[in-house]
Amino acid sequence: MLPREELLKGVENRDSVARVIDQAEQAIKTWEVVVTDFLSPPELAEIQRVFSRLTDVQLVAWGGYPQAERQRLAIARAELPLDQSQVSLVVLEIAGNFLFDSATHRDFLGAMLGTGIVREKTGDIIVLGERGAQAIVVPELAEFLQIHLNQVRSVPVKTQPIELAELKVREPKKKELTTVEASLRLDAIASAGFGMSRSKMVDLIDSGDVRVNWKEVTQASSQVKSGDLIAIRGKGRLEVGEIAVTKKERYRVQLTRYM
Repeated sequence: MLPREELLKGVENRDSVARVIDQAEQAIKTWEVVVTDFLSPPELAEIQRVFSRLTDVQLVAWGGYPQAERQRLAIARAELPLDQSQVSLVVLEIAGNFLFDSATHRDFLGAMLGTGIVREKTGDIIVLGERGAQAIVVPELAEFLQIHLNQVRSVPVKTQPIELAELKVREPKKKELTTVEASLRLDAIASAGFGMSRSKMVDLIDSGDVRVNWKEVTQASSQVKSGDLIAIRGKGRLEVGEIAVTKKERYRVQLTRYM
């Protein structure tokens, strides 16, 4: 049995972590690979952090492509071989003519959930403009959505499975920059990386809109380090790269902003 209460101590996404602990115990007991539903980035990061302390169980995350936000976890005993191919996924093409009634990510997700399915069964949705979208789902939903997902907004759609290789994933736009700061405070680094005033950044941090490594941070004075990922709701992400100390004992920080 896993040390459940110790693992759950101080976690934000308690229900999700508890559910994965149950599945991990099942994987240990049965010697089988157990696959979770789709997890959001904050859930995924916290679960991976919690399980990194354990040596008798291993996790592999996969959402269909390297930059996928929503991913499933395959869980197995440490002694068993485990790779991404054991995380089962299906890609659905949702095709229609959206030239005169364009649809957003929210529209496609709303239409899918409107058929009666739950969010946890769906992964990323890639919007293809006037041609429709592609959605990644658990395999057991493919046939159901093929039958029941036939309209998005006012547009009739045809929903059918396609090969994973047919995913039309755009490389994220990114911008490399360097800043020199007196400290490694979150508000200083993030305001430089996102190109906004320090006071505006402090407001965003105070209001809970900023996450570091997918964990909500509400202290502007929190220190960042190389490898940290800073995300602001609706404004993209910022990766902290190499940090060097200058002759004047300031910090030269390499940053990559994903837009």
